[in-house]
Amino acid sequence: MSTAAAPARTLRAGTVLADLIPASRARDIALVVGGAALTGLAAQISVPVPGSPVPVSGQTFAALLVGTALGARRGFLALALYAVAGMAGVPWFAQATSGYGMPSFGYILGMLLASTVVGALARRGTDRSVLRTAGAMVLGSAIIYAVGVPYLALATGMTLGQAVAAGLTPFLIGDALKAALAMGALPAAWKLVGGKG
Repeated sequence: MSTAAAPARTLRAGTVLADLIPASRARDIALVVGGAALTGLAAQISVPVPGSPVPVSGQTFAALLVGTALGARRGFLALALYAVAGMAGVPWFAQATSGYGMPSFGYILGMLLASTVVGALARRGTDRSVLRTAGAMVLGSAIIYAVGVPYLALATGMTLGQAVAAGLTPFLIGDALKAALAMGALPAAWKLVGGKG
């Protein structure tokens, strides 16, 4: 029995994790629906934050993970499906809510944009090393806040400073933990499949 490690596969430039599954339209549809469902399930891991209409949830982590694993186009479509289905009444936003009138809806719009950006970065190989993955997750989180916090201020009548205090500051430690999980999981997944960029 050989103990030698399998040689690393060299993958074509622009490959994301989802591209390792044989290509077909059915694959792409399943990935998009699965990405939306994963985000909806992760959103149910939700903890209210005292003094904030925005809960801590797993949906931001899922949205960034979906974008990174699926790439920009499929990541965008998965989060668009998540947003549209939630607006139509599927209760899979945080705390089993739906609709678009909630003050936290801006974060969902931010996730749509962030998943697209981190997906584009993943096509450039940012998900294959710990430091580059961290950078992509920080950028994705910043995009979510750049849309979500002003939306929160407009939806609630808060000043921008109040919206930052209620919709950004309480979440920074959790986001650091989510980034740390991604920093370990994504490069490890590439190592597991034996791909090198």
